Amino acid sequence: MIHQQPEKIIELARTSVGYKGKAKSDKVVKSDISVYALKGELVAIIGENGVGKSTLLRTIAGFQPPISGDIRICGKPISRYREKDLALLMSFVSTEIIRVSNLSVFDLVSLGRYPHTNWFGKLLEEDMNMIEEAISSVGLRGYENRMVNHLSDGERQKVMIARTLAQNTDIIVLDEPTAFLDLSNKYEIVHILHRLASDKGKTILFSTHDLTTAIAESDRLWLMLHESVEQGAPEDLILNGNFNAIFQNKNIYFDQEKGDFRILKQTKLTACVTGEGLPLNWTIKALVRNGFEVVDSANQSTIQITVNYPHWTVTHLAELLKFDSLLSLCGYLKGLEN
Repeated sequence: MIHQQPEKIIELARTSVGYKGKAKSDKVVKSDISVYALKGELVAIIGENGVGKSTLLRTIAGFQPPISGDIRICGKPISRYREKDLALLMSFVSTEIIRVSNLSVFDLVSLGRYPHTNWFGKLLEEDMNMIEEAISSVGLRGYENRMVNHLSDGERQKVMIARTLAQNTDIIVLDEPTAFLDLSNKYEIVHILHRLASDKGKTILFSTHDLTTAIAESDRLWLMLHESVEQGAPEDLILNGNFNAIFQNKNIYFDQEKGDFRILKQTKLTACVTGEGLPLNWTIKALVRNGFEVVDSANQSTIQITVNYPHWTVTHLAELLKFDSLLSLCGYLKGLEN
């Protein structure tokens, strides 16, 4: 059986993005980009500040032309789309927090229907139903009459996503939609995006600095490195070591087992830890965070720690001590360095 790949909704081939100037004065931010996104995929763009994430998104959204190369949306060169036709196909959410007065949630979401309305912008029953469904999809049913300026940042971002849903485009592009949100709202927003891509078949592209949520929810990553742009499932990019090339700082490395970035610390003392379950795991994390090397077997100079939660017993140089928290345990261990 021949595997048939889903349709490529967004496709870039040897594309350079940046800002066009006068003759021979184009400013290229990122060059030779060859990536794509399929129907129903949630795609996260990861990279350092200044690497060109926002420029790439704005170019894909049609706000600025590419410097060179080819961008195709649903198989058609983006240059061949009229502005209104592209608005019917793609919606965009910027990184800015929207602060407006005297505008309700319903009013703001309804703005997404304007590409579909007639010259007078009159909302028909179909439009009203689409607006209500969009508000419900992001968990804001009952918020229709609330003023946008009275909402939290997380609620406002949900309203902006609802506006794009009301626009009813096959493609949604978001520039750092979780930039100003707390941890719980970051996860909720990205989970909503994942659900919309999976359940409604939308192709959703967003930039983010939050690697943890991107790995947990994204189908595909576009990894913007200094010399290239790589793509693949988050797990593919972890296994092939591409994450370690994100930062040029040699003191930062990607822990492939734990799935996050860490600071390379100078090892201080060694410890052998015994125990089981979550208490053992978090004890090891606490020791590593404080610069201790955790080893499997002890020698004469190794600190021996036994985890019997909620207590920790330390054996060191014939001394036996008991602690009732990791805070006090690590405080004691730090004192051994001096």
